[in-house]
Amino acid sequence: MKKLLIIDALNMFFRCYARDPSISLQGYPSGGCIGFMKSLQKSIRLTEPDDVVIVWDGGGGSRSRRQINKNYKAGRKVVHLPKDMSYDFSKEEEMSNKIWQQVRLLEYLDTLPICQFMFEDIEADDIIAAITQSKELSNWKKVILSNDKDFMQLCDENTILCRPAKKPWEVLNTKRILEDLKIHPKNMALARAMIGDPSDNLPGVPGIGFGRVVKFFPFLENSTEYSIQDILTATKESLKEKKSKYLEKLLECEDIIRDNYKIMQLYQPSISYQRRKIIDNTLAEREKHLNLTGYKMLLAEDGFISLKWDVLHQAMRRIVHE
Repeated sequence: MKKLLIIDALNMFFRCYARDPSISLQGYPSGGCIGFMKSLQKSIRLTEPDDVVIVWDGGGGSRSRRQINKNYKAGRKVVHLPKDMSYDFSKEEEMSNKIWQQVRLLEYLDTLPICQFMFEDIEADDIIAAITQSKELSNWKKVILSNDKDFMQLCDENTILCRPAKKPWEVLNTKRILEDLKIHPKNMALARAMIGDPSDNLPGVPGIGFGRVVKFFPFLENSTEYSIQDILTATKESLKEKKSKYLEKLLECEDIIRDNYKIMQLYQPSISYQRRKIIDNTLAEREKHLNLTGYKMLLAEDGFISLKWDVLHQAMRRIVHE
């Protein structure tokens, strides 16, 4: 069975931007760009994919999610350059450098036989979910590379999640998720809708975490896909037998849970049929080109030609000839 590596692009870029102190030949911070390329090579070495897809968040983020909750992702901290770098950039200069690095990264990626997706007003999460569900990949293994826990819900017999922020990388499949959290991936969005997600500015039910979700709703470990109504029914039945301030609060927070679930669930990603067709057709029909000369020219211009890129070069040649 062939294997596809799916990379959450901005997740990887910002992780590298904040940690990699690389400086270009011209003296500019380049850790986001060149760190991304080094991480790409490492991920290819560790996962040995037959093909690679890189997915970007569309400009404007997710309009549909903000319509549900206007505070969605509000107040997120700005990602800055590594603290040990000597640059004394103004906010405007740092933003300009960040944009330059992303544009430069696209120039690098455009020389490689890698498929990239980005749609206006669509988050990478929805595109990645649509890719894992694509009929063109029904017989492929899918490896999602991201630190975003939202992708746990997509894990199944052919899809795993690798979280590179962990050392060694955390590899999550259905078995591991059940062992660690006692919640099946099919019910992960439902559980997290009750818990909330501070990183996305989504409040949950006060006092409810994974421990109490498992305690009150042990059936979420089953492979059956349960609904919010199932949770509410079970809650009311439990309250008939014994009072619980947490379950009472859960009933009070029904609207929050419903809104969180609409935002968090990726089982039916927020992406149109037309864009799904674009994804399917691109995966099935795209031509694969490798411009190794152009890639090496970019490395030489930026001063990174001396780094070892053998693994990346070999993988790209293999993808072209698949």
